[in-house]
Parts: sequence; C-alpha cells; structure tokens
Amino acid sequence: METVQDLEARYIINTYNRNPNETPFLIKGEGSYVWDGDEKKYLDFVSGLAVNVLGHCHPEVIKAIRKQTEQLIHTSNLYYTAPQAYLAEMLVKNSLSGGKAFFANSGAEANEAAIKLARKNNSGRYKIITAENSFHGRTMATLTATGQPKYRESFIPLLEGFDYACFNDLNSFAALIDSSTAAIMIEPIQGEGGVHVAEASFIKGLRELCDREGILLIFDEVQSGMGRTGQLWSFENWAVRPDLLTVAKGLGGGLPIGALIAAEEFSAVLQPGDHASTFGGNPVVCSAALAVLKLVKSEQFLQEVQSKSRVLEKSLLKMAADYPELVKEKRGMGLIRALELNQAVAKKIQGRCTEQGLLINAIGDNIIRFLPPLIITDDELKEGLRLFDQVLKEFI
Repeated sequence: METVQDLEARYIINTYNRNPNETPFLIKGEGSYVWDGDEKKYLDFVSGLAVNVLGHCHPEVIKAIRKQTEQLIHTSNLYYTAPQAYLAEMLVKNSLSGGKAFFANSGAEANEAAIKLARKNNSGRYKIITAENSFHGRTMATLTATGQPKYRESFIPLLEGFDYACFNDLNSFAALIDSSTAAIMIEPIQGEGGVHVAEASFIKGLRELCDREGILLIFDEVQSGMGRTGQLWSFENWAVRPDLLTVAKGLGGGLPIGALIAAEEFSAVLQPGDHASTFGGNPVVCSAALAVLKLVKSEQFLQEVQSKSRVLEKSLLKMAADYPELVKEKRGMGLIRALELNQAVAKKIQGRCTEQGLLINAIGDNIIRFLPPLIITDDELKEGLRLFDQVLKEFI
C-alpha cells in the first residue's frame, strides 16, 4: 500500500523538496505541540511559519469556525456578509486608526493589492523601492518586489519598475527616488531574509522621506504582525504609521487570509473593477480571524508575549556567548528571533532538533529562525530552548 509520502512523490509538484526520511508526517496538533503518524510528539517552534499565533486548534478559533460553517460557508463578494464587515472594522480601528481594508487569501495577494493601489494613486508614478534581502511573495509582482535574486532569476523578464535599496540605509533609499517613484515598501522585520530588524532612525527616516517626496510608505507585516513582537503590529515599536499595511499569516489562526489596510486618504484609490478576490473575506475565515484578533489585541496577551520574548532573548544571548565559535550573531524582536551561525550547519541542526522532538526552521545554510506560537507557556519555551541548546553542543 502506498504511503502519503509515496502519493506526494507521485502526484504533487515538487516545490517544497521534503525529505521523507527527515520530514515528519503530521496528523494532529494541540497548543504548542504536534504529533506525527507514529504518535511522536514535537514542540513546535515554527508555528506554521508564524501562522499559528494561538497554537494548534485553539478552542476559540474552532468554536468560531464551527459556528460559521453551520450557517454560511461562502457567498463571493457579490453579497454582504457580517464577519467580513466586523473584521474590517476591528482591523482598521486597531491598526491605522482609520481607513479601509481589502481582503485576500495570502500575504502575497495582500502585497499585490498594495502594489496596485500605490501605482494607481499617483498618475505617472509606478516605481516601487524595496529592500535587498526582502521577501514579499511569489506572484510575479511580489516576486519582483522581493530583494533576493535567487528567487527571481528563473522567471525573467520580471515586472518593470522595482528598485532595491539597502535595508537600514536611509540614504540608499533616498538615492533611488525619482519622478516616477510611487512608494517605498519594506518589512519592518525581514523574516525570510534572516530576521533583520529595522533601526528606529531608519523607520522614522523613511516616514519623513516619503512625506517629503509625496510617495506612499508600505509596511509588509505579513510575518511580523499579529502580536509577534509584543505589540499588535511591529510598527508600533517605533511609533511610525505606514500609509498602507499588509497582514496575513497569523490573522487567520491557521486559515488562509490576507488583508490590505489603507489609511483614510488612500482608501478610495481602488474603485469597483480595479481589484477583486473570489474567496477574499470568506465568512468562515473572517470568523476565525475575528476570534484570533480579539484575543491577540488584548493588553494582557501582549504583555505575556513581551515577557516570553525576554526569556527567549536571554537564552539566545547566552548561547551566543557560550558558543562563539558556532554562533555569529543573535537577532530579532519579540517571538521572532534568529541565530546566525559561523558554520553551514543550520539544516543539520534542524534535523537533529526534529529527532529530539523540537521543530525549528533553518533559513539557508547558516540561520536558525525561531517562531514559537504566542500562547507557548514559559515551561514549554524553556524546554524547547533546553533541547536546542543540547543539540547545539553536538556541533561545537
């Protein structure tokens, strides 16, 4: 009888390159843990790549999904539905304090909407400046926006009008602005690029630069938003608001959703027929997102994330000090952190951690990324860090 791995090899296009000998076949999740087909338990420090902010199968999310599926699953955007309207209200009031939202199904789609809005906003201006080492998605426009040649080189010719500046270097962004520039688009924390955090002077300087030049400032908070830094949105750490905000990942608590939130003065740029999504704002997904957002935005919840982030930071700082021959640098904020290694052993470390019952994420050959669920307990966090430290010792 064919296994799931056999069926995947036979019928699914290989874009993820999973190794059946190293990759768990997961069948169940609860809280901070998942289980494989052999009933082996894993502590999850990946949380679906920052999606499962409330862990796996949170009861409030399941309750919201179950209730909505018993009433109405899908209508398309030809009709009004309550969950979409309520979610838009909550997102707008808790992000840019005004404006309007557009719903899609992923971070890439939210970024596509932002790119289209920016281009339409100012006639004749179409160029968008992004950062080197950034990641904004895999559609043709967001792939072009992504400042990593390794993702773009196989798909040339790409969309015209994207320039790349050096992250945290305000002068390099300013030097690229001309009369055709429509916007600057950045991740306040570069996630897939290795967890590089923006400097306060850089973020504030971008806001001043965009205001002076009359161009839009777009923050891609697909990964860094939804409480991951101990604030609902990472831009709150710098008290700098964007003109356009894109969110996804953690918003749906495990279901696919993306959103563009536009400040009031730009909320009417896109008109009927300019953009659309058949599944965008689906009532089931919006109901789940409402349940997630209600919990995550609370002051107590965010304070607990801040407390746990201090535990994670202290532990990674100690590892960097204890193993200088292996650890080059620690980076991050809140519960999005990374260790950059001096050796190309990140994938081997990831494999050994998996064997020990800990799921972590290797970015390339020398970066380990930590994205635990925001509901992780102190004991679970400390246990995961103990397991990781134990594995690190094997590579000294």
